[in-house]
Amino acid sequence: MEKTKNTLSPGKLTYFTHPFSREYWAEAARVFRQPKMLVLAAVIVALRVVVKSLRVPVADNLYVTFGFFFNAAGSMVYGPLMGLLGGAVSDTLGAILFPSGAYFFPYIFSEMLGSLIFALFLWRVKFSAWRVILSRFAVTVLVNLVCDPIISIWYYKLVLGKSYAFFTVQRLVKNVALFPVQALLLTLFLSALIPALRRTGYISADQPKVLLEKKHYIVIAIMTAVAAGLLLFYIFAWPDINAALKAA
Repeated sequence: MEKTKNTLSPGKLTYFTHPFSREYWAEAARVFRQPKMLVLAAVIVALRVVVKSLRVPVADNLYVTFGFFFNAAGSMVYGPLMGLLGGAVSDTLGAILFPSGAYFFPYIFSEMLGSLIFALFLWRVKFSAWRVILSRFAVTVLVNLVCDPIISIWYYKLVLGKSYAFFTVQRLVKNVALFPVQALLLTLFLSALIPALRRTGYISADQPKVLLEKKHYIVIAIMTAVAAGLLLFYIFAWPDINAALKAA
């Protein structure tokens, strides 16, 4: 069965067990006919564009950014199809308002893919901390470590006439180091939003609050320790190792 029962009760929305059904995508398409969802999507796009230029430095070429908070929150509410459109619009507006280098259209697909992934994990499902953490993990792997490097190879070759490595220690360390804190903050952020979203009807009235339990903190602590070790390796050991490899 693809969706839960009792979906016609006031304040309750349809839940789906997976996205591999016609009804799932039909419901996602119906979002475009809901004015309040269109307004929310416009607000989310504006917030994503504004915070895109904000980042907190952690180490050399390592920053914490905040756009994914609003990306995840919006995709959680209005689903995959509106999320794809929102990703495309936010990338385009961000490139116009806050340009950084030559504009390269294929990067739009990274923004769209991130929105799609968050929606597939979080839209019209019973929330849990594991779902939020896994959604951030999927975006880290599929967007940051796969999609972005592929597009960057294309960009460097066509626009700059240079080579670009698909895999680098710097990129891996950056994403592994940031993942635990991103996953924790995203879980807390969405959990804080859920009561307001329930009251306004953006999510189902019976949607549970995302609660972090002891096991979640243990997993995040282990990931943080691993990330800290990799970050220290990158800061103190990798420059000498990299220099030795280039000199060999």
